[in-house]
Amino acid sequence: MPLEQVTQRAIHILSREMGVADTMRFLKQFVTGAGNYTEDRETLFADLTLDEILAEVKKSRSSNSAE
Repeated sequence: MPLEQVTQRAIHILSREMGVADTMRFLKQFVTGAGNYTEDRETLFADLTLDEILAEVKKSRSSNSAE
């Protein structure tokens, strides 16, 4: 069986067993990003203090644990 068919079959099975959202979360961990991570983060967080960033992380974690 060609690799493309194996991949399609695996995605179908994962979607059926785990649901589309969890399948996408699983597959996302294998996708390589593009661009310059360091420059992107410096731009994204340029106007924030470390305390503000940490507060956002804590807020995000607490809302995710409530799900």
